[in-house]
Formats: sequence, C-alpha cells, structure tokens
Amino acid sequence: MSIHEHQPYPPLRNIEAFPIHHQGQTLICLRDPLGYVNTEITLSPAAFFIAACLDGNHTLRDIQLDFAREFQGALIPREQIEKIVEFLDEHGFLLNDRFEEIKSKTEQDFLQQVVRLPYHAGQSYSSAKHELGAFLSSIFTRTGGPGPLPDEQQSSDEQMLGLIAPHIDFQRGALGYAHAYYRLYQCKKPDTVIIFGVSHQGGETPYILTRKHYSTPLGTIKTHQECVEYLSRHSRMDLFKSEIMHRIEHSIEFQVLMLNYLFGTNIQIVPVLCASLSNDGEISPEDIPEVQQFLNACIQYIEDSGERVLVLSAADWAHVGKRFGDLFDITDNIRNHIKNRDDEDMERALNIDAKEFFHSVMKDNNSRRVCGLYSIYSTLKIVKERAQRAEFLYYGQVPDPIGGIVSFTSIAYF
Repeated sequence: MSIHEHQPYPPLRNIEAFPIHHQGQTLICLRDPLGYVNTEITLSPAAFFIAACLDGNHTLRDIQLDFAREFQGALIPREQIEKIVEFLDEHGFLLNDRFEEIKSKTEQDFLQQVVRLPYHAGQSYSSAKHELGAFLSSIFTRTGGPGPLPDEQQSSDEQMLGLIAPHIDFQRGALGYAHAYYRLYQCKKPDTVIIFGVSHQGGETPYILTRKHYSTPLGTIKTHQECVEYLSRHSRMDLFKSEIMHRIEHSIEFQVLMLNYLFGTNIQIVPVLCASLSNDGEISPEDIPEVQQFLNACIQYIEDSGERVLVLSAADWAHVGKRFGDLFDITDNIRNHIKNRDDEDMERALNIDAKEFFHSVMKDNNSRRVCGLYSIYSTLKIVKERAQRAEFLYYGQVPDPIGGIVSFTSIAYF
C-alpha cells in the first residue's frame, strides 16, 4: 500500500504550463519561471490533470476519484499516478526537500559569483560572438530601421538623460531596440547607465540591487560599485534581499548586451530590478516613503557625481490576450484599443510626468498589464528635473506565440 493512500502528495511548485502541438497531439509543457530547474517537461492532458491535483491536500484516493469525475468514470491505477508524481519529483517540480536542496545550491552558487553570467545567451540570442555581432548589426538595417550604425561614434554635444527601450525578445522587438540605441549612439557616450529593469518574478522589496558585474558574449560590463553602495546606504530597505532575481531576469541582460555592442566595456552600469512598488497599484508610488527615498538618492548621486549618467527603463507596455489570462481573441478593435490606451500613457511619458503616467496606466487597474509600469515611473521621476525635452522614437505591437499581443515603445529624454 502506498503511504499516499491517506497522506497527501507534496504540492506542485508554482510553474508555467502551456500547450504545445507535437505530431498531431496536444501536450502540456511545464517550465520553471524561476530557472531553478532548466529542463522543460511535457505531459499528456491526462497526466497534467494529475499534476494539477497536487496541491498538498490530495491523497492518492482523492486523485483517483477526481480523475474518474473528469474523464467519465475512467479508472487510473495507483502505479500510473505514482509514476507521474515520481517523474515530476525527479525534475524538481514538486515543493519538497529535493527541490529545497536544488534551490539552496542554485542560490549559493549565484551569490558567490562576482560576475552575473549571460543566462539567455544561446537561448534568446546567439552565444557565438561573431554571429551575435552580425545579428545585432542587422536589426538597425532591416525594413523600418534607422539605418546602419556609423563605424565610429560621432562627436556630439547632445546628452541623453533618459531612455525607454523594450525588453521583449530581440526578434520581435528589433525595431524598438534599433531606434532607441541608434539615437543613443548619436549622443555623448554616458559614463554610467542606471538600468531599471523589471523583476518579472517579483521580489521582497520594490527595488533590487546587485554588486555583480554583467557578462555578455561580447565582454563584461562593470557594475558601478560606488553608486551601488551609495544607493544602499541611503535606503531603508535591504536592496540585496532578493538579489537572486537578477540571476535569470532578461530585462536588464538585453540592455547590457546592447550597451556592450555600442560601447564595448568602456561604460559602467547600475542594475536595478523593479518589483511591485505598491500593492497592485492601490497606493501611488508618490505616497511610499521607501520608493521616494530611493529615487531621491538616485537623483542626488547624479547631481553630486559629475558623471554623465543615463537612466534607462527596460520596459514593455501592454500584454493582452489569452496567453496573459484574457478570455478574448485579438481583433483589430482590441489592437486599436491597446494603441489608444498606450497613446494616453505615452503622452504622460513624453510630458515627463511620472505621477500622471502612473495614474493613466492605473485608471483601468492596469488591465493591459503594462509590465514596465514601475520601471518607467522611476525613470520619469529621476529625469524630470534635468530633462528639457522628450523625443518619441518608436512604437510597436507584436503577437505572442502562445496567443496574445505585446506592445512596446522607445522614447528618449534630453
């Protein structure tokens, strides 16, 4: 008799599940959004039903009864259930001691590293230096792009103070990246870039810092230790409490790669991930002392340092469709609605009004899921006092491969 005859199985972890089609069959792919487990696994719909029953309360008998109700009285043997549970356990998808060991080792290994390795190299972009360089060169010259980068950066008196650029994958967001970084290349090279990325998996504090340098296949860009320490000293929060979120987060990684391509390693960065700054937007960031204290520390550092500092928001805008939890298909009316609402938000961003930008996004409770909400807010708040004008560079909407639409824009501040 199985010990789980009357004792619940351990729960399934908080994982991503999405359908895939293979040889005429629909399968369910499971993926770890936190990257503790790199392997993706696939299950049949029936096996996925078993996995979905693993909530920490279901016993073997409970699962058999639920399975029979779901599949018109079909009986599933104990051995088949335990085989599925064992398969999930072997791959680290159950919340139990085995996973805690995986998690602990992964976090210890990351925290001991001096350099944050390019997690998405070889996945989202090539890890081969020459192939990657050729690809990044091509995004500027494709149809709708700004044209080829000059062989050398031209001398310019123009200083870019802020930049909003996408963090979507390079293939779909190519033109957004191209227009943003072409415009940056036309300006004075910044000494330091404070990058506000998006912590897609959350975090325990509104802002998350790391001291680690960022490596790409093109080289390693150093993290500005003095600035990081300054911000840490002038904050009430433990800004390193959720540092593990930097390990797999792509939003900053993609910007560092573009900066590396433009300027080599002759530049420093301050990587800042933004988790939620308030409880689902119920409170404006304007009314959260810890948020304002951190942003004021950024402003003060820029004023005191004498460095040419660029504040860069790595931010996408709308995420709409079934992929993101909506019940409707994407139609022309939906696309137009997204564009109209994005335009309202962009107007506030072009006016460099952080407070009104936040309220514009939240007037419908952020129903478009603007994931860059806090990243953009933070950038606008910091550049407000120094920026004299904003320049719209690009807007795009692209389909999500699983079903939906994502929008993004590029805006520069001078």
